[in-house]
Amino acid sequence: MPTARDIMSKDAVCAHPTDSLVDVARKMRDLAVGALPICGSDNKLQGMITDRDIVTNCVANGGDPNNIMVEEYAAGEAVTIGADDSVEDTLRTMTEHGVRRLPVVDGQELVGIVSQADIAKHLSADQIGHLLEAISAAPAN
Repeated sequence: MPTARDIMSKDAVCAHPTDSLVDVARKMRDLAVGALPICGSDNKLQGMITDRDIVTNCVANGGDPNNIMVEEYAAGEAVTIGADDSVEDTLRTMTEHGVRRLPVVDGQELVGIVSQADIAKHLSADQIGHLLEAISAAPAN
């Protein structure tokens, strides 16, 4: 049975609490991703920041993303999965929390990210459909 470690993207790029939102937005653009984990200097996961966080919570409210730091928009504790948890556990966690991306941790250290595309490569069409349905019904995050 495959684990989260087996299917994750291994080279997760982190945003740092003191990065400006515009710098994080540029990282997202350059990496063609919609979210980044937030990590301290010790590579411990502190949260997640999404393109939606930047647009709806900063730009749409008249904030200047050049002068606002990630730490001001980090939304609580991130939902995670353990590196050695099964793909089925990963699917269940994503479904329960309505998230499209799931940081993978080994202890407190970030070791990768599992996306819904990673899940889609390893599960049945029924399981994938259930995940997409749950994410679509979840509140915006």
